[in-house]
Amino acid sequence: MQWKALALFLLMERGYSQGAMPMMRFSCSQLVVDRLDPLVTPGSIPSPHLHQIVGGNSFNASMDPATHDLPSQSTCTSCTFSEDFSNYWTAVLYFRARNGTYRRVPQFASEGLRADGGITVYYIPTPDGSSPVTAFKPGFRMLVGDAALTGPGDAPKVCHRCMPRTGDNTNINCGAPDSQTLPSGFCDGGIRSVITFPTCWDGKNTDSPDHKTHVAYPSSGAPGTGVGASGVCPQSHPVKIPQVMLEVMWDTRIFNDKNLWPEDGSQPFVWSTNDKNGYSQHGDYVFGWEGDSLQRAMDARCNGAVCSQLKTQSSEEAMKCTKAPVVKEEIDGWVTSIPGQEMSA
Repeated sequence: MQWKALALFLLMERGYSQGAMPMMRFSCSQLVVDRLDPLVTPGSIPSPHLHQIVGGNSFNASMDPATHDLPSQSTCTSCTFSEDFSNYWTAVLYFRARNGTYRRVPQFASEGLRADGGITVYYIPTPDGSSPVTAFKPGFRMLVGDAALTGPGDAPKVCHRCMPRTGDNTNINCGAPDSQTLPSGFCDGGIRSVITFPTCWDGKNTDSPDHKTHVAYPSSGAPGTGVGASGVCPQSHPVKIPQVMLEVMWDTRIFNDKNLWPEDGSQPFVWSTNDKNGYSQHGDYVFGWEGDSLQRAMDARCNGAVCSQLKTQSSEEAMKCTKAPVVKEEIDGWVTSIPGQEMSA
């Protein structure tokens, strides 16, 4: 399976022994697809663009960290670990047909997992166990990427890959053959997008005005992102935190028809941010693990979707956790414009 091949690849790449790089990897089914963004535009209904959201069902447009406690206010979670009421969300991918209409691209579960679309979530401690990681505190939130980005960013933390028909045993940490741009041709296994969060924290602030400056990437270690919380944290952000990574599988296979694509053969996929290049994909995170459950899991160096320190639920139970969208608009049929397109044009 892909995730096992990934773990082996990373171990071989860094010279660690088998089993030295644990990574919690689990599915979070789709909770809702809605035009809400409690981080960037809190309280706005609708927000400028559409997101796909997973996790605890207390998700809403505001989520004031001073009053909103995700574990106590959620009655279910769409994630495998039933103590994880966090919320994770990303932009949504659309296909633009030759006739100018749009269709939301469905998602499918990553290899070895079961879910109704949604996101595969990774939590990775230090690869060799040389230093402990500190789990996030209540109220913690962060953002990777920029919905307004129109060109290449710095060392990529958000990337895309044209997937082969069956498993891909290369890395997922935004290295070759990944790209910041969307693939330009048919992808037999769909398009995968990966979002890699920082692994260093200032140790004081659970958020910052831009939702980014209270965290940082290592100043050394793996190129670009420091997968597995490896590398040296800068003095300004000395506290090691778990590496959070989001993996989304977009089922572009259903659009692999040359009669649907533009006559000139140009790539037809567009993010819900109204971006056809791919630069504006982004990921938001609001911490919501119950009690000290995440710290216990990190201390135990749990691996995969099974952890003796955590409670789990079946995929069927996780898929039952959904909520109705607040913004009432067509998101699943063929439409003449992407929801919110007029706000981002």
